[in-house]
Amino acid sequence: MEKKLTQGSVPGHLVRLAVPTMAGFMAQTLYDLVDLAWIGRISSEAVAGVTIFTTVFWIVEVLNEIIGNSSVSLISQSHGAGNRERTEQAIEQTLTFKALVAVVAAAILFTFIKPLMTFFTHDGKVLKMALDYGYLRIYFLPFMFSSFTVNTALRCTGDVRTPMIIMIFSAILNIVLDPLFMFETIPGTSIPGLNMGIFGASLATVISTSLAFLGGFIFLFSPGGGIRPKLKGLLKLRWDIDYKLMTIGLPIGLETFSRQFSLFLIMKFAALYGTASLAAFGIGNRLYGFIFLPLIGLFTGGSTVVGQNLGADRVDRAVTASKWSSLFSTVMMLFFTGLALLFPSQIMSFFISDKEVIGTGVEMIRLISLSFIPMGASFGLAVAFSGSGHNMPFLMSGIVSKWVFQLPFLLFGWFLFHWPVTAIWISFIMADTVSAILITAAYSRGTWKGVRV
Repeated sequence: MEKKLTQGSVPGHLVRLAVPTMAGFMAQTLYDLVDLAWIGRISSEAVAGVTIFTTVFWIVEVLNEIIGNSSVSLISQSHGAGNRERTEQAIEQTLTFKALVAVVAAAILFTFIKPLMTFFTHDGKVLKMALDYGYLRIYFLPFMFSSFTVNTALRCTGDVRTPMIIMIFSAILNIVLDPLFMFETIPGTSIPGLNMGIFGASLATVISTSLAFLGGFIFLFSPGGGIRPKLKGLLKLRWDIDYKLMTIGLPIGLETFSRQFSLFLIMKFAALYGTASLAAFGIGNRLYGFIFLPLIGLFTGGSTVVGQNLGADRVDRAVTASKWSSLFSTVMMLFFTGLALLFPSQIMSFFISDKEVIGTGVEMIRLISLSFIPMGASFGLAVAFSGSGHNMPFLMSGIVSKWVFQLPFLLFGWFLFHWPVTAIWISFIMADTVSAILITAAYSRGTWKGVRV
């Protein structure tokens, strides 16, 4: 399914690319929510432990963001320009280079994971849960990075159906394996399980991720027509391409690091209010992911449309794609805002039965949902940056919103005014609104229209 997006209906292409991609991401986020619900059956300490590990773990996501977003620009623009050889080389180099980077990241994380955990808590139960869950996830980091690459390569050349099938398969397998591995008896049934506890949740994740990667890899490299990279191309590095893989997406990667490190510090503020606040914060992160990843699906589709049209010098179509993407994102966020305002207690009760955590979480959900709509509108426009390779606006919006507004607000609130935990949720509204304003302003300047990679 090798598709070019430089002709035909722009919103039609956007829907064709975005809907399957969003379906795949929604399946993944559904798994994340179900996974957390199973973990919540163990204890609040288990939820807090997984929250801490997940926050630390995703700091290394900066590397995946750098190389992954660079590859979107390289693959989609090469394909849009009709350069088949360059498209295949970009795919090959992304797989090899990102896998090598993941090995290095995993080694570093193994070394520092325990000290990083103790920054947040000295509760022995919480630490044990975090490490029991985390060590295996770190070991399989290269498979996780590589699975992203396979899906990106297929989407950027127009095949959105295969990545959707892979992601849905992975999510369903994860959902099935979770209770089987975690509990002595699968809840609600008499079926015996393996009783691995929190480690079982981690094992289910790495099995499903690894199988998804292997299936996608075999499909991507199978013989046939269209874009087909070569196995021998994986055996050598091409520094002309690898340099671009490290630099084009560098602003997005630095923004991701800035965002994740700020989240790292914000979680410390949540921990200061106790385990209940930390557990609510962890549930909030998963819910935020459920809201955000469908946007990422639309963003991925929109970036591919923009990239291919810029590669073919069809700037008018790239502009149209970004505006339609913003409209679709806004409508999606209207829907999620309504759900958050109408059913906050039901949402929290799905994950945990602790009344203190539920009470804190209800307030969190209602407040944070106020930023969904401006975030969606601006994020839709931002496909122009990823598709063109002009990614500096991501970095600037992240630094200003998090480090100039959100963190100073929390520092003053905690140390000078002793504000309640509500201040944390309000700080997210502030940061998302500032980021939306900056992204929209950068888009309006139009610099991205002249950028090619």
